Amino acid sequence: MKRTFMVLLLVLSFCSACGSKPIPSGDSAEEDLIVVGMSQVGAESDWRVANSESMKAVFTEENGYRLLFDDARQQQENQITAIRKFIQQQVDYIVLMPISESGWDSVLQEAKEAGIPVILVDRMVDVEDESLYSAHIGSDFLREGTAAVEWIESVYPDGEPVRIVHIQGTLGSTAQLGRTAALEEAVALHENWELLTQLDGDFTQAKTYEVMTEYLEHLPSKEDVDVVYCENDNIAFGALQALEEGGYACGRDGVNVVTFDATRNALLDCLNGNISLAVECNPLLGPLVEETIQAMEAGHTPEKQQYVEERVFTAAQLTTTLIEEREY
Repeated sequence: MKRTFMVLLLVLSFCSACGSKPIPSGDSAEEDLIVVGMSQVGAESDWRVANSESMKAVFTEENGYRLLFDDARQQQENQITAIRKFIQQQVDYIVLMPISESGWDSVLQEAKEAGIPVILVDRMVDVEDESLYSAHIGSDFLREGTAAVEWIESVYPDGEPVRIVHIQGTLGSTAQLGRTAALEEAVALHENWELLTQLDGDFTQAKTYEVMTEYLEHLPSKEDVDVVYCENDNIAFGALQALEEGGYACGRDGVNVVTFDATRNALLDCLNGNISLAVECNPLLGPLVEETIQAMEAGHTPEKQQYVEERVFTAAQLTTTLIEEREY
């Protein structure tokens, strides 16, 4: 699968047949590298930064790879352009962190026709032909949402009103769809749960702060919010800032803020009581992606769906030492 090396051999053979002097070969170590084209969503959150760092730490020349890393800056069209460029460059593998689930059939078909395996990381794609990608490596987002919902159920007795503000991540992304589905299903099952609003936070702190501030300004009473369900840590940070400036107390005696990702800063907020629940979403997926590539290099078919193990944290499960020892 080392396409660059094979092309060089063909050129050398052609020149020898013509009686020309052989073209000097390049660095053999460079020729043996596995070329990986990677399209990352962007750097919209602490989770995303940690995910990129995990990939870059694994796919190094020292480990036998040449990484072509593209930052899509939150634009799907940038990802599609990057994939087509990777195809032109004849990379060995394409690793894609898709911004949203839809709109991938055509470009992934192009990669398949070029004989380049595609590995999905973090989020999924919605395609008719599942052979367009070799494997998906990431989290079970519906399971994460279910864990958060079960915690809310444990905190509020039946019959007690539970008024929820739901701040969503990038609409159409796998994380948003799974975490939203879990909450909406729970609201439908609990007559005492009220979904006050659904706001678009786009997984960013700045946008969440803006939309949450505007929403709180129009509430008639500070007692109107019991839970803020934040679909990632950066959303939680923006919501906490808006709640604090609006005069709301956060924690078990105030607004219960629920978040997903469980990055180090969110766990610190959980330990000090500002965040009530942090559901882990592990960004350190680089080693699993490498295992999949190495399996394919050896001629094996990788497991199609690979979920990582994750935990749920409240202040009771946390210590300063545990937080300091985490990698993200």
